[in-house]
Amino acid sequence: MNRKIALTVFTALAIAALTSAITAQRTRPQTTPAASIGSYLPASDAVALIDVKRALSQTMPSILGSDPAKLAQANAEVDKFKTRTGIDLRSFDRLVVSVRYTYPSATATRLETVAIAHGPFDPKAVVASARQAATGRVRDEQYHGATITIINVNDQLKMFGMWDIKVDDLAICALDQNSLALGSPATVRTAIDAGKKGLAAADLIALAGRDANAVMGFGANLTPELLAKLDVGNDTLAKDVGSIKQAYGSIGSTQTDVTLMVVARTDSPQSATNLSDTVEGLRQLGGLFIGRLAQPRKALAEGALTNLKVTTRGSEIEIRTQVAAANLAALMK
Repeated sequence: MNRKIALTVFTALAIAALTSAITAQRTRPQTTPAASIGSYLPASDAVALIDVKRALSQTMPSILGSDPAKLAQANAEVDKFKTRTGIDLRSFDRLVVSVRYTYPSATATRLETVAIAHGPFDPKAVVASARQAATGRVRDEQYHGATITIINVNDQLKMFGMWDIKVDDLAICALDQNSLALGSPATVRTAIDAGKKGLAAADLIALAGRDANAVMGFGANLTPELLAKLDVGNDTLAKDVGSIKQAYGSIGSTQTDVTLMVVARTDSPQSATNLSDTVEGLRQLGGLFIGRLAQPRKALAEGALTNLKVTTRGSEIEIRTQVAAANLAALMK
C-alpha cells in the first residue's frame, strides 16, 4: 500500500512553499494593508501570500549566515534576477499569487499562475527597467486600456536566490500606483479583468492570510478533477483522499528553526480520522527509511519526523513540524 499518497495530497502546496519560504520570520506584521490582498486576483483554485521583504532581508541571512559563501551566492542570484528581468525583488513588500488548475489532457494538470506585487515601488519604473533589461526582446500588448509588456527572458533563474525556475516570456503590467502583475500574457490579462476588487473567493484569501506572522501562507481547493489525477493504487485510500476539500497552511520560523503547518479540511470527521491514522502509520514507518538516507538529508528528515505532531479537530487534520535552519542550509547548493 502506498501510504505516502494521503500525506502528499494535502502537503503538495506546502512542500513548494517550504522550498521557497524557508525564509520565514515571526516578527513584524505585513506592511501592505490587509484590505488589498484580494485586489486583482482572478478566480482562483489556490492563493498564496509571500512576504518578500522579510524573506530577503531577514530570514535568508539568518538561515545562510553560517555559510558566507552560500549567502553571497543567494544574494548574487537575486541580483541576476534583476539583471535578466529588470525586476528588483527587494523593492516588493509582498507577492499575492493566484493559481488556477487546468487539465490539458486526461493525465496532466497544469497550474496557471499570476503574481500581484505590492509595495512602495513605482510600477511604471519597474516596467521601464524590464524593457531596458530586455535589450530588444520585448513587445507591448494593449488590453482594456492597460499596457502589458512582454519580455523574452529565456533563462534559468533562482527565485529569491533559493530555487530554480525556468523563465521564457514574462508579462508585466502596472495595475495601480503600487501594484504590478507578473505572469504569462494570458494570466496577466485575467488580473486586469479581475480589477481592484478581485474575483478570488474570500474563503481562500482568508485561509492564505490566517497566520499574519508567517512569511508564506496558502489556501487551496482540492477539486475532484485534481484528486482524480492521483493514482493512489488502493480503493479505500482513494476514498479517504477524495474526501479532502481544502488545504491550507503556513511557513514560519524562529532564529534557529523553520516551522511548517498544513491542514486538510475533509468532508466529515470520520474522513479526518482515517487520514490521521494514515499519517500516524507513515510516521511509524518513517524511521525505517530515514536510516537509508545520507547526510544532510538524514538529519533534516529525522528532525521533521521527531517534531511531527498530528491533531484532528472535527473534519480537519492538522500537521505541524519543524526543522533546524542549519539543516536546511546544508541542502542548498
